[in-house]
Amino acid sequence: MTENTRNMTVVVTGASGRTGSRVARSAQAAGLTVRAASRARGFDWGDRSTWSQVLRGADAAYLVYPSDIGAPGAAEAVGALSREAVGAGVRRLVLLSSRGQDRARDAEEALHASGADWTVVRAAWFSQNFSEGPLVEELRLSGELVFPAGEVREPFVDVRDIGDVVATVLTSGDTYAGQTITVSGPRLLTFGEAVAEIAKATGRELTYRSVSAKEYGERLAGFGVPEAEVGALVEAFEQLLDGRNAYLSDGIQQVLGHEPRDFTDFAREAAAEETWEV
Repeated sequence: MTENTRNMTVVVTGASGRTGSRVARSAQAAGLTVRAASRARGFDWGDRSTWSQVLRGADAAYLVYPSDIGAPGAAEAVGALSREAVGAGVRRLVLLSSRGQDRARDAEEALHASGADWTVVRAAWFSQNFSEGPLVEELRLSGELVFPAGEVREPFVDVRDIGDVVATVLTSGDTYAGQTITVSGPRLLTFGEAVAEIAKATGRELTYRSVSAKEYGERLAGFGVPEAEVGALVEAFEQLLDGRNAYLSDGIQQVLGHEPRDFTDFAREAAAEETWEV
């Protein structure tokens, strides 16, 4: 840690979520003071009156937009929060973005235009999407994962690596300012192969069934997901799961100096915690 980051306070949005919780943990381990920003703590991306209090006196912030970085209103919200942060003296901002998603670039550009000392971390699909959130309940209870991914291959990235990358970026002074870091796991797997790895780790009979993005959107609507959000997610799935992301990125190696965590290790550890047990 450099001298000028020794007493840094970092605001972590989505601090109870998949990436935010790991960023908070990694930042604390690196010696930073973490200010958790979540609805439970009075912060709301959709309510600008909640922003100033959480930003006041902070040195940096990790920004992760809820639902999806390409969702309607995401770019406007990221730009507005970034500008308010800079105005409050919080110039060091790290944004979580999505690798290969066209609409995510709007949010990235809004960050660039804010005047912040910015870093963008573009991530592949998370390994923990199989163990946290709506997919895990479907897999755990029914033994089947239904998803619109076909046979496309994805380099699933462990969110713990994302947390470590963000913490390293924040404690490295200006080394990564103005840079986009693209992260992925160490190998390509289809969603079916990922489910097979989970099945092996758990000893359960688990299967994967591919459906169209439209059919999956209808399922989401049936679960009560708002229409606008469903439309954005269907568009994102059609883009991200068309094969464009079937390659590895070396951002983790560049920043952390070691190989990314492998999906097999993730599945084994999550199974040991009985994540997919009925």
